[in-house]
Amino acid sequence: MHTAAILYNGELRTTATHPRSGSVIETDAPVDNNGKGERFSPTDMVASALGSCMLTIMGIKARDKGWNIDGTTVSIDKIMGTDPRRITGVKVLIAVPQTAGLDDTARKILENAALTCPVAKSLHPDIQQDVTFTW
Repeated sequence: MHTAAILYNGELRTTATHPRSGSVIETDAPVDNNGKGERFSPTDMVASALGSCMLTIMGIKARDKGWNIDGTTVSIDKIMGTDPRRITGVKVLIAVPQTAGLDDTARKILENAALTCPVAKSLHPDIQQDVTFTW
């Protein structure tokens, strides 16, 4: 089974469908690249995939350890470069609620989980990943 089935809709928009679930994601080119900027751009999706992956791997580790990190959020700023146009960096803020009550050892374990998630390890090393955690 494919990972995704993606349709070009015209006007710089796509629709990606997850075959197993039927879940749909639409993309649009950003305003600064001839699009309308009305949906996530493909490069926004790369940054979003990083944040989602970090939370998912942290969630797996927390579940395995019996910790509750519900309500943890990620904010990501994507930095674009030119010549060639590409993602040059991401600034990531991971905010774990204080109510999680995690000690320093637990925090280090979760930080390592986030920083070593599959997407973080799949991005080109030239893409600077500036990650900050708040507890």
